[in-house]
Amino acid sequence: MSAALRVAGLVKQYRQARALDGVDLEVKQGEFFGLLGPNGAGKTTLINILAGLVRASQGTAEVMGFDVARDYARSRRALGVVPQELVYDPFFTAREVLRVQSGYFGIRKNDDWIEHVLHSLGLTAHADKNMRALSGGMKRRVLVAQALVHKPPVIVLDEPTAGVDVDLRQTLWQFIQSLNREGHTVVLTTHYLEEAQTLCQRIAMLKQGRLVALDSTRNLLSRRHGHQAQFKLDGEPPASLGLKRGQGSCWLLPFQDYAELEAMLTSIRTAGRRVLEMQLLEPDLEDVFTEIIQNA
Repeated sequence: MSAALRVAGLVKQYRQARALDGVDLEVKQGEFFGLLGPNGAGKTTLINILAGLVRASQGTAEVMGFDVARDYARSRRALGVVPQELVYDPFFTAREVLRVQSGYFGIRKNDDWIEHVLHSLGLTAHADKNMRALSGGMKRRVLVAQALVHKPPVIVLDEPTAGVDVDLRQTLWQFIQSLNREGHTVVLTTHYLEEAQTLCQRIAMLKQGRLVALDSTRNLLSRRHGHQAQFKLDGEPPASLGLKRGQGSCWLLPFQDYAELEAMLTSIRTAGRRVLEMQLLEPDLEDVFTEIIQNA
């Protein structure tokens, strides 16, 4: 079985700036895969190369075994991309946009699938409204529907929930997860790391065009050793206790052994402070991401 996505030695040079610097990456068919990185890391450049919108300076890229440069038509048909930008045709309704998009792929009489996508994304009541009349969240739903209208085996979501409400997030993820269960490969880029932690089976991290991490989500989370306790005290603790300031009026204590936590509680009482609340924090993907990117 060929990989859903495969890139090898991928380089993209823009005059003095190198957006991708020798990336090797393979995404298995049926995976829910996360592609993370800070702004300017090369995520969108990589997606644009896979979509045939940008030509790589060196290396190869394939979608479902089809080379994106030599076999553009078949590679593009195997891919559905939801872009970051709200790009739409203001002269059509949402339903017309999907029919036109189907025509680009030579697909006719797929109204049943179009209606299914509209319903699954909560667009049925807005399907006959002009695109200009839709809210930003509804326009983004139409972009998702456009990417799915030709039933691509590989779906790439580039910041799909940026600036949208909770309802859209829930609706989108329910539908995308159902497609993933049916065998569609999903690649997600997002700055909402809790989404990636919940949804993605494996995660790659890019920094300045280089791949700096690639592993299962579980293994990445296990990289962060130790524990962390969060305290809310009845006053500011002495600096000698070594507590780190957290959010709001909270203080943080990283520790390896629970004896350290017990000793800190004793020190807090000795310093004349009282613990109002205490919570043990589990490591999350944001902690791991920050650590990897800072040290890469």
